[in-house]
Amino acid sequence: MTIDKLRAHYGLSATPFSRGIAPSQIFAARAHKEAVARLRWLVDETAIGVVTGEVGAGKTLAARACVSGLDASRFTVVYLSNPMVGARGIHHHLVTALGDIPKFHRPALIAQTADLLSAETEERRKTVVLIVDEAHLLSVEQLEQLRLLTNTDMDSRSSLGLILLGQPTLRRRLKQGHFAALDQRIGLRFHLDGLPLEETAAYIGHHLSLAGRSDPLFSDDAIGLIHQTARGIPRAVNNLAVQALIAAYADSKGIVDEAAARAAVTEVAAD
Repeated sequence: MTIDKLRAHYGLSATPFSRGIAPSQIFAARAHKEAVARLRWLVDETAIGVVTGEVGAGKTLAARACVSGLDASRFTVVYLSNPMVGARGIHHHLVTALGDIPKFHRPALIAQTADLLSAETEERRKTVVLIVDEAHLLSVEQLEQLRLLTNTDMDSRSSLGLILLGQPTLRRRLKQGHFAALDQRIGLRFHLDGLPLEETAAYIGHHLSLAGRSDPLFSDDAIGLIHQTARGIPRAVNNLAVQALIAAYADSKGIVDEAAARAAVTEVAAD
């Protein structure tokens, strides 16, 4: 089977359930819209925010949607996808993103980071927004360095807005006593749950529409089984929906029925 044959079979103009969609095409679930609205408030306030959710719940998509509408003349967005770079690595990443060459010695590098952040704020009148993905993997030292970076000018307006995206363990970690100073500075906490059933159905329809199919392609029973198995987590819904499409295609079916969805569940569970 080739992807072209699959598209032709279902009358699709593009591959559905793709991760590479534009922020403007992201499905506007209720929780997603609320997360984006809160993140935009956070950016305006130059505060610290924590967004948690299971793997594939849409945390990174919400952050993308938030910053995609920002005025580039007023905001500098820095994205750290992998926090496993150590405390020095955070400073190195910021300095590089702000257009300078990181200094070798750590004290000089820390001072260089602070100077560059201050220059963005005071000279260029821009707000730096640092987004840290997989933030539940941050070490104690890294979290302390992030707190210090946002703790400038004697607690006045920070020169760095910080968004931490992570799995639910992140919220529990930040409640531990040695993170009290950072926890008290968090201005936004938001948890992304899975979609409810009606939004899962709308989500599947939305992605099929983006791929050129506006009429129903999945039966209600198939959607119900996909939703139940995926617990409404968008990435899991994507994986199951694609496998269900393949299973229905293999049986020469024109729609994805419960049998195809059940075959998809079996296939994904076996991985």
